[in-house]
Amino acid sequence: MTGTGDEWLGDGLDVAGGEFGLWVSGVDYIAGWREARTAADRLNRAFLGEGFELSELRAVASTYDDGRGVVRLVGWPDAVVRLAWLLEARADGSGGAA
Repeated sequence: MTGTGDEWLGDGLDVAGGEFGLWVSGVDYIAGWREARTAADRLNRAFLGEGFELSELRAVASTYDDGRGVVRLVGWPDAVVRLAWLLEARADGSGGAA
């Protein structure tokens, strides 16, 4: 990271402004993250059941600025293409059979 002066050395905390980096004081991020974590864990188990390795495709729990949980999909492009193929095959009724 680069910048003019020493501001790039900071950790993003703005205590005086009532905000802590990307977190807003008073917002319950933990509850949203826990809900997202439960959903991400379930999706990761489904990925494993379909033969994916979590090193190639996984669901990750996170939160929005307002504290709502969100699940993000992280994966190698070839694994995401495999997932898309699997979902498309299921949607058209072939059940994912090759």
